[in-house]
Amino acid sequence: MSETNYGEEHIRSLDWKEHIRLRPGMYIGKLGDGSSYDDGIYILLKEVLDNCIDEYVMGHGKKVEIRIEGARVEVRDYGRGVPLGKVIDVVSKINTGAKYDSKAFKKSVGLNGVGTKAVNALSSYFKIESMREGQLKRAEFDRGVLRKDLKLEKSDEPNGTRVIFEPDEEMFRTTSTASSTSSGCCGTTAT
Repeated sequence: MSETNYGEEHIRSLDWKEHIRLRPGMYIGKLGDGSSYDDGIYILLKEVLDNCIDEYVMGHGKKVEIRIEGARVEVRDYGRGVPLGKVIDVVSKINTGAKYDSKAFKKSVGLNGVGTKAVNALSSYFKIESMREGQLKRAEFDRGVLRKDLKLEKSDEPNGTRVIFEPDEEMFRTTSTASSTSSGCCGTTAT
């Protein structure tokens, strides 16, 4: 068979997570090895933080907590929290988000509706929790595949969103351990 043959059998349609995993550079730039500030492993954290910054800029939430322990990253903001019925959609349906609605987000760092979806697809473990008005919604994924869709539960936590993820070693196998952040909490407060 000649390489110049080109037919319908050569056309593929990928779902959102397959596309992100096949072409991560389109979403997070270079994968890198963790030795440069713009390597993909750090862009994952930036994508989650962008949502926290958006909440802060809009006047919601004055604090962001970041915890890095080994490969696990946890980011907790004290903003409005993701609307409980859309928690799964905002991290797993491409081009889904509130930033297309100028009434909900007049200013925003991230506008393309892809950020946390890329983090989800490129993580071996991904969990999102949204706390709103005394209720908690939680969902867990691995490599973008929904594994747990937990029912709403009561919560006494303040409003906000928590994202926990572990970058996928299959994608980030060359990440330098020498350049990674040390274990422990490095909580930060926005002022």
